Amino acid sequence: MMNFDRNTQVVDCRLGISHGKGGSLARAGTLSQAGKLDVVVVAMGSGRRHVTKPICEITYAIRRENIQTGVLVLYAGTGYPESGTMGSFGIDPKEIDQINMHKMAIIHFGNVRNHFVRKARDIFSGVRIPAVIITQALVDFEDFAKVGIKTRYVKPKEKDQLSDGVIMNIVNGVTRGDAASREKLSEIIVKVKETLGQIQ
Repeated sequence: MMNFDRNTQVVDCRLGISHGKGGSLARAGTLSQAGKLDVVVVAMGSGRRHVTKPICEITYAIRRENIQTGVLVLYAGTGYPESGTMGSFGIDPKEIDQINMHKMAIIHFGNVRNHFVRKARDIFSGVRIPAVIITQALVDFEDFAKVGIKTRYVKPKEKDQLSDGVIMNIVNGVTRGDAASREKLSEIIVKVKETLGQIQ
């Protein structure tokens, strides 16, 4: 149980132990589920290339707003290169189902735009719920629409659209491995509340 002022949230803890550099985030392939399935924060698996420190801060800030929030650490989210610059990112059908149980998702990406746009394409091939995207690199709705992801402002051609999932908001400039600024946390909270308000 977690207490926020007068509010208490029940969080079902993950399977598996955590490891330090990811900000005490659990190992890949684990889900901490909130009492209500309102929001899920999706993180890439932490490791030598992916330091996921902002995730815990973001989750805590959203829970303080009395929004029920769980965290899913993707099993193959690290995207370690197999050869050259190509990564080994993948998403398991079980993880897609875990995301789709919720009203909306917050998906955290890093600083290499071409890499995370491809990751987003894989995720949205099965995700059917609205999402807020958080990145370190500058990205816009058009970047995602080009690979078939429906967005709030730019839509792909109907024949190219991957699924019913839609990117509702984007927050750029959240540095991976660093503490998120108050300004960025406030921006995330505003955009999460706006997205929840539109789907409820």
